[in-house]
Amino acid sequence: MSEIHFKYLDKINYPADLRKFSVKELRAISGEVREFLIDSVSKTGGHFGAGLGAVELAVALHYAFNTPEDKLVWDTGHQAYPHKILTGRKDRMHTMRQLNGLSGFLKRSESEFDAFGAGHASTALSAALGIATARDFAKKSYKVVAIVGDGSLTGGMAYEAMNNAGLLKKNLIVVINDNQMVSLSSLHPTLWSFHNYFSEVLTHPTYNKFKANVWELTGKLDSFGDRLRTIAQKVEKGVKAVITPGMLFEALGFRYFGPFNGHNVVKLVEIFQHVKDMNGPILIHIITEKGKGYLPAEQEATRLHGVTPFDKITGISPKKANELPAYTTIFGKAMVEVCKQNPNVVGITAAMPDGTGLTLLQQELPERFFDVGIAEQHAVTFAAGMATEGYIPVVAIYSTFLQRAYDQLIHDCAIQHLHVVFVLDRGGLVGADGATHHGVLDLAYLRCVQGMVVMAPKDEQELRDMLYTAVEYKQGPIALRYPRANALGVPVREGFKLLEIGKSETVRSGKDVAILAIGNMVPNAVAAAENLAKDGIEAEVVNARFVKPVDEAMIQSIASRFDSVVTVEDGTVQGGFGSAVLETLSKLGITHVSVKAHGIPDQFIEHGTPNELHSMLRLNSVGIGEVVKEFLSSKHGKSALELITT
Repeated sequence: MSEIHFKYLDKINYPADLRKFSVKELRAISGEVREFLIDSVSKTGGHFGAGLGAVELAVALHYAFNTPEDKLVWDTGHQAYPHKILTGRKDRMHTMRQLNGLSGFLKRSESEFDAFGAGHASTALSAALGIATARDFAKKSYKVVAIVGDGSLTGGMAYEAMNNAGLLKKNLIVVINDNQMVSLSSLHPTLWSFHNYFSEVLTHPTYNKFKANVWELTGKLDSFGDRLRTIAQKVEKGVKAVITPGMLFEALGFRYFGPFNGHNVVKLVEIFQHVKDMNGPILIHIITEKGKGYLPAEQEATRLHGVTPFDKITGISPKKANELPAYTTIFGKAMVEVCKQNPNVVGITAAMPDGTGLTLLQQELPERFFDVGIAEQHAVTFAAGMATEGYIPVVAIYSTFLQRAYDQLIHDCAIQHLHVVFVLDRGGLVGADGATHHGVLDLAYLRCVQGMVVMAPKDEQELRDMLYTAVEYKQGPIALRYPRANALGVPVREGFKLLEIGKSETVRSGKDVAILAIGNMVPNAVAAAENLAKDGIEAEVVNARFVKPVDEAMIQSIASRFDSVVTVEDGTVQGGFGSAVLETLSKLGITHVSVKAHGIPDQFIEHGTPNELHSMLRLNSVGIGEVVKEFLSSKHGKSALELITT
């Protein structure tokens, strides 16, 4: 909880409390919400810059609309921290993104004010239209408002929804929060935005020269000139109507209002109260500044988009001493090396160059780097098109975001056997971002695609070698995934080694039980085996490397020496690595081996630190050891130690 006392905010727990104050007091209230947000996030970390820019918007929306009866549908949730502060969660903000604490995104189970859950972009318009349609079926009259960032408008789903909304003509209000940042790039965060484009048009020398010449000419014509000026003003308004955002939105069936200053809370309330009883789809375009009111966030919007706890004065998060580089950085550096070796390799990302490590490629070889915006479907088919012409696109994308381009992966890449390399960052349990961002489905959804090769490295050296192997592979799509974590600190040699497709490696010999692990679970499995050895259980540990194709020769060898096998993965058990092992045993006609598939159960995992979640799910070394012992014990009806020593 905040230790700061506030004149207004201390009296506001819910929007009904907010509405007791006068409109004139909303400026001061907005200032207090912003101060509370800075204080809170500086202690917990979380998404930061977008929320700072949406403070006045959140205050105005909850003041003008009768929430929660009226529905606010926020896109993604990055901008919704002020909304949480105003909707009964102020006293729990200190638990943000912590185990059993508040979610960093919108979550229906968390509050009745969260009309629709969201962690991915471009969903708000579709959801809001669905809610509005359901409202009309139920013959109710509440308002529905979708709040969408300009970055989310780089995703095609937003336009699909707008097109449908224009046809259905439902009473729906859409607020575009245009903060002029559409990519989380520290180099070029404003690769595209409505604001920049239309500002360029309206300030273009040709347009302004035309305006100046008309004014100079008509100024010499007395009363007749005044009439001409009146006509010219109407023409100017007409020209603006054609070349401003209104043209696009009006064509899609929306009534367009804006752009307005998104930090003038009094004006926003006036606008919302003016339009909320209008019929049909309404679009309000506001201009905001990401990081508003906190100088470090205004100056470094990308760095302070999402933060760990930081010093409120400087905006700088303390660094851990001798911290190892992240896997993301390992990949980014390797990608630059590969591109310098092979002129046909290019890097593609969907608005996440910093998050995927491709910023390094953007700096070194900008002509070989492509940021397509929040448009994962386009990114994959764009890559497929390049692959048809002999180029080797490396699509670097978060595991959970690739889910959005699954059809393109199958239809445009796999069926055509196109050599597209997929590099999935944030594979496995990501931690504080929770269920919407855990990359626990990737091993399952990739391995079922015909012709797909799927890899996961155990350490940074293997990550480098897998990237090189993927680039050299020519037979179709190939993927590798790695966790959101720091590397292990193993020695990294110069250059790369080509890995044999489908070939595993044994990293520890044993005689009592075999543990087959994939990716970042391999070190945990090795540590578990060392602990088991202290109890007299000798476990063999295999680094599978490949989820597809599985190393059949290895499985035959394991089956010839063990009748107890435990598979370990930080992905869903259904359809994942363990399933692949079981399917292979069935294919080979091996029936005497008992297998325990250990991984993510059939449930969505909430947020917490990776260590907390691994412990909870028994995917750390201690938990894996416990699973092995229980499996051996249940299999034979004896304790594991009795089983091994008798």
